[in-house]
Amino acid sequence: MSGRILIVEDEREIGDILALYLDKGGYQTQRAFSVSEAIRLHAQFRPDLVLLDIGLPGGDGLEVLTTIGNRAGTPVIMVTALDDDGSKLSSLRMGADDYVVKPFNPAEVVERVRAVRRRAQGASPHRTIGIGSLVVDIDAHAVLRRAEDGSGLERLPLTPTEFQIFAHMARQPRRAFTRMELLDAASPDSDAYDRVVDSHLSKLRAKLNAVGCGDMIEPVRGVGYRLWPER
Repeated sequence: MSGRILIVEDEREIGDILALYLDKGGYQTQRAFSVSEAIRLHAQFRPDLVLLDIGLPGGDGLEVLTTIGNRAGTPVIMVTALDDDGSKLSSLRMGADDYVVKPFNPAEVVERVRAVRRRAQGASPHRTIGIGSLVVDIDAHAVLRRAEDGSGLERLPLTPTEFQIFAHMARQPRRAFTRMELLDAASPDSDAYDRVVDSHLSKLRAKLNAVGCGDMIEPVRGVGYRLWPER
């Protein structure tokens, strides 16, 4: 079972060992050494699984766990020197799929990667997010609203970029997002200016307004935008 693995580890020797064993196991690997680099490479590399240390330059690895979990639900195995129950429970409660304590047997880590990937591929629930009267269907890349006559669900005519922005905001309602965060969520490889998001948001809000949900997205002065469930 091959796939792309993102190794988030600031200790280069440990990262080298993991990459060596994973490469031999048929995986394609990419390396990140800090919180910001991990979040950026996750969007660009689109890994099938992440090996994640907790202690990282520029912040806490749990911040990476939360961000990538909200963004794509990528399976994560924590690989850390923290051997206390509190760290393990916090990681698992926040969405980690497994927890490996240093020092470790690298061959065992590869087997854990295989096991987590098998579980992830075997379980394929249909992913939806309810936000007010709308339903975000992640797998269908569609935002739906129940028809006023109760006849069924109507699909909003969103572009792919508008859908990605709305879905990203729906995963964390009430959070204020910067324009750059929304641009990265919609098009991580784009070199467009962050103000391009204003144009996308204007069109998105107009389409929401057409179905009576125009006040769900509001600008946040000095920051960007946030999504509120309907009041």
